[in-house]
Amino acid sequence: MVAYGHQIISHQSIPGVSITAQTSDKGITAKIVIDEGRQVVQPIHLCFGLFERFGVQNVALELVVGANAKATLWSHCLFSVPDVARHAMEAVIRIGPGAELRYQEAHYHGASGGMEVVPRALVTLERGARLFSDFSLVTGLVGKLDVDFDVNVGEDAVAELTSKVFGHGTDKIKLKERLVLAGRNARGLIKSRMAVEDDASAEVIGMTEGNAAGARGHVDCTEIIKDRGVVSASPIVRVTHPEAKVTHEAAIGSVDRQQMETLMARGLTPEEAVYRIVGGLLR
Repeated sequence: MVAYGHQIISHQSIPGVSITAQTSDKGITAKIVIDEGRQVVQPIHLCFGLFERFGVQNVALELVVGANAKATLWSHCLFSVPDVARHAMEAVIRIGPGAELRYQEAHYHGASGGMEVVPRALVTLERGARLFSDFSLVTGLVGKLDVDFDVNVGEDAVAELTSKVFGHGTDKIKLKERLVLAGRNARGLIKSRMAVEDDASAEVIGMTEGNAAGARGHVDCTEIIKDRGVVSASPIVRVTHPEAKVTHEAAIGSVDRQQMETLMARGLTPEEAVYRIVGGLLR
């Protein structure tokens, strides 16, 4: 499915995967249903963009993955042209028993710094389901980013959330991810990789709750600051069952001096060395 602003340029379904979409002045409403037991070999591709200097794009997405189905979904968001614009997505995702979803969302922004991105997601994993999510915004100026993901993990289910963001200029970044390990033997990982430079700022909140026997969760935050950048990391863990275990770690600091010296000894300038290290972190 390809959408510019509030217009659907094209969309198609394939056997076992149904995509329906409606548009209005207020936004786009889309629903994707993957049939039970369907193994979708090729990625399902969603492309959202704005190609005017000013604009708004609102998307409401419902995604249902049937029991024992398996699929990969790519969501590419292209905002390299707008000077001042807003993209908001409200996603409701349900992954059925024994199903697996790999979700990759990549943003490409321009140099204006006037973009506002507000993604929201409510995700439910039923028994034995698996979710591997990857959010990336490392190209162009972020502008203002406010991410809020809430994932409920059922019995024997696994959820891994990875986020990578590079802030420049006066970018303002807020990343909030919450994992609720509600079922027996549920597993969860929140991994964030953040870099800021110039006068950019970032706030990262990773929350994991262990509410059932055998639940295991971990929060891992690594952030690099340069120039006058400001970052904060708040790994929050909460356990309500004596047989659950949740851990966390957070590391914030400047670029490692020894790594810089090693790269400079191989012929890189200090600036090139910094970007090589940051690039490795965000890879």
